[in-house]
Amino acid sequence: MKKLKVLVALLCFMWIFPGLGQAAADIKIVLDGSQLSLPSGVKAENINSKVMIPIRVVSEKLGYSVGWEQKTKTVTIKQDQTVIKMVAGKKTATVNGSTVNLDAAPIIKNGTTLVPIRFVGETMGLQVSWNNQTKTVYLNSNSGSGGSEIPPAGGNGNDSNLIQVNGISFTDSKLMIATSGGAAPTAFKMSAPDRIVVDIPNAEFSSLFADTQALDITKSIAGQIVVDGYEGVEKVRYALFSNDPSTVRVVIDLSYAMNYKMTSSNAGLITVTLDTDSGTTTPPTTKKKTVVIDAGHGDQDPGAIGVTGKYEKNFTLTMALKIEQLLKKEPGINVITTRDDDTFLTLSERVKVANNAKADVFLSIHANAGPASATGSETYYNRSNSKSLANTVHKYMVQAAGLRDRGVKTGNFAVIRDTTMPAILLEVGFLSNKNDEAALFNTTFQNRVAEGVVKGIKEYLGM
Repeated sequence: MKKLKVLVALLCFMWIFPGLGQAAADIKIVLDGSQLSLPSGVKAENINSKVMIPIRVVSEKLGYSVGWEQKTKTVTIKQDQTVIKMVAGKKTATVNGSTVNLDAAPIIKNGTTLVPIRFVGETMGLQVSWNNQTKTVYLNSNSGSGGSEIPPAGGNGNDSNLIQVNGISFTDSKLMIATSGGAAPTAFKMSAPDRIVVDIPNAEFSSLFADTQALDITKSIAGQIVVDGYEGVEKVRYALFSNDPSTVRVVIDLSYAMNYKMTSSNAGLITVTLDTDSGTTTPPTTKKKTVVIDAGHGDQDPGAIGVTGKYEKNFTLTMALKIEQLLKKEPGINVITTRDDDTFLTLSERVKVANNAKADVFLSIHANAGPASATGSETYYNRSNSKSLANTVHKYMVQAAGLRDRGVKTGNFAVIRDTTMPAILLEVGFLSNKNDEAALFNTTFQNRVAEGVVKGIKEYLGM
């Protein structure tokens, strides 16, 4: 929780900084009470509303070793068992091999790599505070304090001017927001998707809130409550929506439109009651999603032939039928197969099945062929509206198959080019590889992959 508070404070620092204008050019950095001596021409800067600091100076003072690879523009920072890699111009980094997002890409200036201050705080565990009068950033590697307290998220530096949001809950039909009092909330409905929005101006999340409820501060100060047991309400989201004025927004995500009533007590309790008597809470009829599963090849077209003589057409049909049976268990999905026996359809006939059905999703199942050493699973898409489907299903297929991840790629196959809905082609493994072929015709493997593909389809469809 201590680290959470540090990161919240760090975000606050970032929010108030853009308003400093040219003062950012004179930023001083104090580490554990001592001002850092920066090389000539190197300084902390406000670049595109992001405060950037020279990572080499800070990391070396903390005892990190720093390496630089000119060819790839990669800076590597090491301390004990921690290894951080960043690439100039790239908005992701790795920490011990795990990818993390940066709020701004590192840049190279005067021979020094500059990185966003937030990344320094998150990866090095620093406490950060800001003295607006002296334009000084204080970095502390221990529990001491080097400068004045960071102003609240609203940026005015005066706690008494901001309403404190202390807690948010949803029970039965009521959203309840506990504040320190004096709030003047506004509420309104929005559609596509349906939701009820409550804005609390001149407000911020209190330290009590951060101690007791989820508050994700890695990218923005926000969180959510998943609602179970109340029909029509999916979740409640909350965030620091604006800084000028500092505004907390709370959103009730609905499955369908509802009316509401809002009250606010003198004690600071804001209550939003969903109006169950308004006649607007009857769920609309939900249209099923249509999924078309295409088993590649068939009849006189065997497809690829494996190292032991097994046919691709038999594998694809088996997989398509397994996926079909799993999808039939989903009440919100209508599943269609292009073939359910050893018959042959032309590519245009397969496309026609999907287009005529006005399908929401199209998947074509295949097995690959290539050199004997080639192995692994890959997924193809053609149009940009199919990329999300490809990424989602591929993720689960690779996890289930356990073969080499050959990635998501673009392809010009007719069945994913000429269909009108998001469409992908799965190459589960290589029949030309004896190990892949053995796996592709293993019942346990097939069941596992079918379950993975269905998980991917459901995630893509929001089920």
